[in-house]
Amino acid sequence: MADVLVVVDHVEGSVRKPTLELLTVARRLGTPVAVALGAGAGQTAEVLAGHGASRILVSEASEFADFLVVPKVDAVQRAVELVDPVAVLFVSSGENKEIAARLALRLESGVITDAVDVEAGEDGRPVAVQSAFAASYTTRSRVTRGIPVITVKPNSAPVEPVEGAGAVEELAVDFAAGVRGARVVSRSARESTGRPELTEAAIVVSGGRGLGSGENFALIEALADALGGAVGASRAAVDAGWYPHAHQVGQTGKSVSPQLYIASGISGAIQHRAGMQTSKTIVAINKDAEAPIFDLVDYGVVGDLHTVVPQLTEEVAARKG
Repeated sequence: MADVLVVVDHVEGSVRKPTLELLTVARRLGTPVAVALGAGAGQTAEVLAGHGASRILVSEASEFADFLVVPKVDAVQRAVELVDPVAVLFVSSGENKEIAARLALRLESGVITDAVDVEAGEDGRPVAVQSAFAASYTTRSRVTRGIPVITVKPNSAPVEPVEGAGAVEELAVDFAAGVRGARVVSRSARESTGRPELTEAAIVVSGGRGLGSGENFALIEALADALGGAVGASRAAVDAGWYPHAHQVGQTGKSVSPQLYIASGISGAIQHRAGMQTSKTIVAINKDAEAPIFDLVDYGVVGDLHTVVPQLTEEVAARKG
């Protein structure tokens, strides 16, 4: 079978869940070959092999931490030259989409971003499935020139453990002179909330203008914690200063694709829908029965969120025992 290159997202050797989902996708197309870059890359091997990676190319060069983006483009391009894959898969994120675009330009290939699924076409080449226009349309696209470079949204496939050969190989990279164009001068750790990362969470609970104040986001946080989910916010709530921008869901915020998305006090403007339209199940709580969000949802509750959300939180806690 043809090889499929999977670019690994990890934090100091701890593999993030969307990468394991990518390995599931890659097995539909061929034999997964993983490339892990940065500090701790070598520590990813056991987990990657346990999810189907036949080979793991690793490089822990300091350039990945010291400079922006370009070193990773150099490294993935080198991996492509070694593997000659049928496709290159990335997890969709801001940085990864930039790397994917730069890589496709170098390879003179096409790039497809934010796929919600990838299938094998009749000719064996990958076909990317995307959701468009607030989930009104589903499109299937293929790259017609070069090696397809595709970014895939988190929660687009299940994690399926399966043993691979997992042979670890050192990836030797000759970095271009332009690598040093933008240096990282400092880093600060983000304060941990104990909740899942917003873009990776299986459950997201979001609040909007209907909350009435920033203090009322405690209702959203309590429900999210009861469900083991992440907290999101609409642009209106963020612009009002009620919740940090890092939690904004929408066209000008983050794009999420959880198994369950609960929108509380959110009208459903098109820019918000653009960031959550690919959620598998959508629930809305809003006192306005004519709110546009109800056109998109699987389940809707017309009622005062200040009453409904605490009741829902209590019921979830009770059923969890």
